[in-house]
Amino acid sequence: MSKADKIRDFDPNGPGQLDLNIYGLPFTREEADIVLVSVPWEVTVSYGGGTLLGPESIMEASLQVDLYDSDAPEAWKSGIFMTEPDASLKSLSEKSRSKAEKYISALMEGAHPAQYATLIEEIDAACNQMIAFVKQETASALDEGKITGLVGGDHSTPFGFMQALAERHQSFGILQIDAHMDLRRAYEGFTYSHASIMYNALQIPQVSKLVQVGIRDYCAEEIEVMQAQGPRVQTFFDDKMKQRVFDGESWKHLCNEIVASLPEKVYVSFDIDGLDPVLCPNTGTPVPGGLSYQEAVYLLRTLAASGKQIIGFDLNEVSPGDSDWDANVASRLLYKLCVFAGKSRGLF
Repeated sequence: MSKADKIRDFDPNGPGQLDLNIYGLPFTREEADIVLVSVPWEVTVSYGGGTLLGPESIMEASLQVDLYDSDAPEAWKSGIFMTEPDASLKSLSEKSRSKAEKYISALMEGAHPAQYATLIEEIDAACNQMIAFVKQETASALDEGKITGLVGGDHSTPFGFMQALAERHQSFGILQIDAHMDLRRAYEGFTYSHASIMYNALQIPQVSKLVQVGIRDYCAEEIEVMQAQGPRVQTFFDDKMKQRVFDGESWKHLCNEIVASLPEKVYVSFDIDGLDPVLCPNTGTPVPGGLSYQEAVYLLRTLAASGKQIIGFDLNEVSPGDSDWDANVASRLLYKLCVFAGKSRGLF
């Protein structure tokens, strides 16, 4: 059956079907214009866990998302396809996480990292395998002409994707929505820690600008990194943004300022803890404050309407916990990321 036939026969008003792909859509990878790469990984998480199950929990929760979207009512017709979580990658994460937990526990009891140099090397080697996997998978989707997104996993997962984009774009910016700056150098000794993703991203020369939004938990080292980068890093701290709104500025004005600070090509990196933790109580490192769901959507809508191009995106740090609430919110946010990436690329 052709894609046109599937669109004709598909009922977007019906219930999601378990035997189909994300959002209950009937399209194959070849037919879909948007491909989402699943990355089940949580080796270096430093507080709560569960992000290993993020992709599959989002897949399951997505069946409850209505496909009509006021920003693009027929976006579903373009097709969204999500890859199955890779079993070998998931197994590597579980084995490596066990090692990392042993080391992190020792650190909390006062051990020196030098005592665990071999173990740290093993974990870094496993993370390098994950990065290579992500780079290969996202590069394949990009080379197929797909609008590409990544579904983690912890926030270390998109580094390989950023590398793949750097081989295809001379320059691009990153819009990071997050509670944390993630500018730590090899946090807890791990080169590819989830708390070091943006420090590592800044080592990619093609990343010309990093714009951080919702930041409200950070250390002195990260401020020093930010200051050393000069205008290359611009941080919109959550308390400062809220103060401006409380003093009478509109969210529209702030969003316009954020988008204006970005270059023409933008990669969106969305850590779900950038939202108010009411929306993601099971994420690994929740922090009071943050964006409401509609504030986040408005910012993404503003970006898509600006004429700037979203060249890729990720959604990370989703942990299902004891309920499906976090995944429910995440699946809806992921759909909006697909919609706005598509709109910015003229897909619909």
